[in-house]
Amino acid sequence: MCVWNAAAERMFGWTAGEVIGLDPPVIPRELRAEHHAVLERVANGSHVSLATRRICKAGQVLDLRIDTSGLVDEAGAQFGWVSICHLATEDAAVRHYMAERARVVRRLGDVVADMNAELDLEVVLDRISASLRELTRADAGGFVLIDGDRLRLVSMNGLPAELRGRTADLPSSMVGELMRSGKSVMMTTGESGRFDDLIWSALPGLHTITLSLSHVAGRPYGALYALYSGRKVGHVELELLELLAGHASVALSNATAFAEVVKQRAHERAVIDGSADGIAVLDGEGRVRQWNPAAHALTGVSAAQATGKPPPFPLPEPGAKMTYRLPSNRWIDVLCTVLDGRDEQVVDFRDVTAAKELEEAKDLFLATTSHELRTPITVVQGFASTLASRWDKLADADRRSAVQTIADRAGSLARLVDQLLLGSRAGANRLTVISEPFDVAKLLSNTAVAFRSLSDKHVLVTDIPEQLPAGYGDAAATDSIVNQLLENAFKYSPDGGTVTVSARQDADQIEVSVQDEGIGIAPADRERVFDRFVQGEAGDRRRFGGIGLGLYIVRQLARAQGGDVTVAERPGGGTVMRLTLPLARPDQQASLAGQSPGDTNGRGQVPMLPQVRPAVVPSQPSPAHESSSLDKD
Repeated sequence: MCVWNAAAERMFGWTAGEVIGLDPPVIPRELRAEHHAVLERVANGSHVSLATRRICKAGQVLDLRIDTSGLVDEAGAQFGWVSICHLATEDAAVRHYMAERARVVRRLGDVVADMNAELDLEVVLDRISASLRELTRADAGGFVLIDGDRLRLVSMNGLPAELRGRTADLPSSMVGELMRSGKSVMMTTGESGRFDDLIWSALPGLHTITLSLSHVAGRPYGALYALYSGRKVGHVELELLELLAGHASVALSNATAFAEVVKQRAHERAVIDGSADGIAVLDGEGRVRQWNPAAHALTGVSAAQATGKPPPFPLPEPGAKMTYRLPSNRWIDVLCTVLDGRDEQVVDFRDVTAAKELEEAKDLFLATTSHELRTPITVVQGFASTLASRWDKLADADRRSAVQTIADRAGSLARLVDQLLLGSRAGANRLTVISEPFDVAKLLSNTAVAFRSLSDKHVLVTDIPEQLPAGYGDAAATDSIVNQLLENAFKYSPDGGTVTVSARQDADQIEVSVQDEGIGIAPADRERVFDRFVQGEAGDRRRFGGIGLGLYIVRQLARAQGGDVTVAERPGGGTVMRLTLPLARPDQQASLAGQSPGDTNGRGQVPMLPQVRPAVVPSQPSPAHESSSLDKD
């Protein structure tokens, strides 16, 4: 005998001093052969458990269950045996204990699998609390999250629901004490049933709290609490709590990592969906896997229609950019990028239609302006050269006529420059108008009288009510607008016809319309003609001249007064231009008496559209023909 513990002394009656160093005195003579057979089996590497009998010092025979195993050294050589003896009457309790331990181990395995099967963080926390209470047989349990220097109860079982979300101070709490101790599990008791950690004060009769830390990414993430108000607590419960906390760390790590991935994916999706650029993700076969709303808006192809198919436009080489015109006449810039380490590529495409149109408009503006400038310059140059070389040979009347022509063409140049400057000011929102009541009917009548004598091919008709109320705005700016609309009506009715100027009251505004029987404006151009440097498509663009600023300035002047200018098709052919102006209130019309159209009462100069009237020029030597600069724009 080498070891004889206190339980052996109590069971057999011999003290350790009486048996150590001697043969075991407990083996009956008739069972010594059995004993040696057991030792031989153990020597062969077996573990033997058998029911047998042994004698005690008093001579009494004891019924026992003996478990015998071999003792081996570091080299694996056996140097002895160890036998653990249980009274036969304890077998049932031992079997129950072992069965219960096996059940707990199996349940712990099921709990761990259940926790790791779920990736929703809130669900994982609730399962941890429920499993904690079941495994440790606690009266209540919960999980507190470490949030800076505060604890927050995020999950519980067996406690009132209103405690969820309750907070406590971390440094003064038991969790803080546990973290400072460097241990992983702790148990605390209180005879009064009350503890410093007030989160748990709602559990009546609370006498013991056990807690253990769970870690995520190597840092304390939170703590599991097991609360007891009835049964006693031992080391088994602490071991189970510590095991569960370790497995909870793994489950929480998985859940938080998944939540971060979901959050990142949601962020990326929000960025993609919120992008004004069309974005598509293609697989290795070039088929669409993602198609954001902007891609749908740009191409007209929905995500459902695009997914699983190649994009509806060609792709450039990775890293290169390509400009492509869609069937809808929309221009897009396409950029393709291959994702490193993945058999995918991202296609980014944006609408550059406005930029392409601006580029085309700039080219057109340069060409148009060059044309418009060249005509009067050529005329001026021709007449000036004629005067310089033939001054003495020309009659006095011819010389005066040539000088007058030079003056007229110089005036045309000045008006063209003025129009360019006014267009620039309108684009910079620097138009200044005066808001005051004025007589719209008188202004329209006077303008009609001035225009009737300008063409023998057109008939100008007015339809203006005698009792038309006063408008509220800038008379000079309105006069400039009406002049431009009438000039366009004359110019774009090259075969003549009737031009009608009408006015009427419509609710709280006045509507002025100018109708012609001319070439009209295509439906696609009825809004574009109000942009800068844009002219309506009317066959030969140079037939009528112009730089594409007139209607742009007209609309800006109207809107500066609180009105607008729109265009529509005239039934039977031609164009209807409509100008709307605010109506003057009765109290504002009192100051109208004595004012004439365009009178600003000395309160500022109104920017005016350069007025260009169709003029009749006497026949005379000229190196170039003259053309009108009225714009259909």
